[in-house]
Amino acid sequence: MNQSSKTRLLWFDANRVFAAMGVVLIHSTTDFSGQPFADAEPAARLIPVFLRSIGEFSGSEMFFMFSLFLMAMRVDRKMPGYGTAIGQQAKRLLVPFAFWTLFYVFFRLAKAEAFGYTPYIWDQIADLKNWAGYLILGKSQYHMHFLPTLFALILFYPVMRVAIRYPMFGFAVLVTIGVMNSAQAFVWSTGIDSFYRDYIVRALKIFGYVGYGLAAFAIYGLWKDGIPRGESRLIRRAAFYFVGLAYIATLPFFAIAYETGGWGIRNNWDYYGHFLMPIFVFFVFLGGQFLPWSKQWSFFARFSFGVYLVHPFVIDLFDIFVFKTGLSQMTQPWMLVLSRYAFALPLSFAVAYGLSKGALVAWTIGLGPLPWERAKAKPLAGA
Repeated sequence: MNQSSKTRLLWFDANRVFAAMGVVLIHSTTDFSGQPFADAEPAARLIPVFLRSIGEFSGSEMFFMFSLFLMAMRVDRKMPGYGTAIGQQAKRLLVPFAFWTLFYVFFRLAKAEAFGYTPYIWDQIADLKNWAGYLILGKSQYHMHFLPTLFALILFYPVMRVAIRYPMFGFAVLVTIGVMNSAQAFVWSTGIDSFYRDYIVRALKIFGYVGYGLAAFAIYGLWKDGIPRGESRLIRRAAFYFVGLAYIATLPFFAIAYETGGWGIRNNWDYYGHFLMPIFVFFVFLGGQFLPWSKQWSFFARFSFGVYLVHPFVIDLFDIFVFKTGLSQMTQPWMLVLSRYAFALPLSFAVAYGLSKGALVAWTIGLGPLPWERAKAKPLAGA
C-alpha cells in the first residue's frame, strides 16, 4: 500500500457517517405508529415516502457491512484464536446491548404515557416470554435487533475469510439473500406460533446475512490488495450506475406506501434492490478512496455507532413534545418529518459525543473500557 491506512480509510469513515445519517432519516419519515402517514392524503405522503427511499440508501444493513469490514481487517492483521475473537466481540457488542435493552424496555413507558397506552407496555414488561425476545432478538426497540444479529454473524467469520483470498465469493450474497427470502416466506405461510416463528425467521436472517459478511470480506480483500486511482474511478462510475438501478428496483415498494399509507411486502426485484443497495453504495465510497476527504469524517465516524443506538429515544422525545403541545395536529407530514430529522440528527450526534466524554459511560457506545476493565486498570496505573 502506498498510503497510510488512516489516510485511505477516510472514504470508509465518510461511509459510516452517511450510514448514520441514513438510519436517522429512515426512522424520521413515519407517523407516530411507524407507518407512512396512513391517515393523510397520498399527496401529503409524497415527500415523507421519497425521503424514506433516500434514507434507505444507507440503512441498518450498511452497519452490518462496515462492522464486518472492520472484522475482516482485525482477523487479517492479527489472526486471533476463534474463542478469543468471539470473546472480544461478545464484550464489545453484548454488554452495551444489555445496557440499552434495559434502557429501552423502560424508556418506552415515557412515550406510552404521552400517547395513552401505558398498560399495554406494562403488560409486555410483565411477560417473561417478551424478555426472551428483548434479550435474544433485540425486540426492546425497533433498532436493537442489530447487535445480537451482528454478534451471531461474527460467529461465521471463519467462513467469510475465504472471500479475502477469493473475492468472487462475495457474489454469494445473491444466493444467501435469495434463500433467506424464500425460506422466510415459507415460514410465514405455515401459521406456526408467532413466538417460535420470530426465532426461526431470525435464524434464517442470520444465515442470509452471512452473505453480507462474504461481500464485506471480499471488499476488504480488494482494498487490501490495492486498487489504483484509475481503476477506482471505474469502480465508482459502475457503482453509481448500480445504485441507480437498485433504486429503480425499489420504486414499486415505495409506490405502494405512497398510494395506500402502509408498508407493503418486498418481493421480486424490489427485494433485491433493497438488500443489494448497501453493497453498491459501499463500492461508491471504495471507488472514491482517492478523493480529498476531510479528516472531519473520521471525527464524526467515531460516533456513528452511538448515533445508531441513541437516535430512537431522541426521536421519541421530539414526538412526545409535538404530540403533547398539539403541534403535530397543525403540521403537515412533510414538515413534521423535516423538523424531526433536523432535531434528531444533530442531537443524536451530540448525545453520542457527550457519552464518549464520560469515562464511566463511554463503553455504552463502544468508545471506552467496560466498567470492570476500568477498575482493573486503576491499580496497574498506580503501580
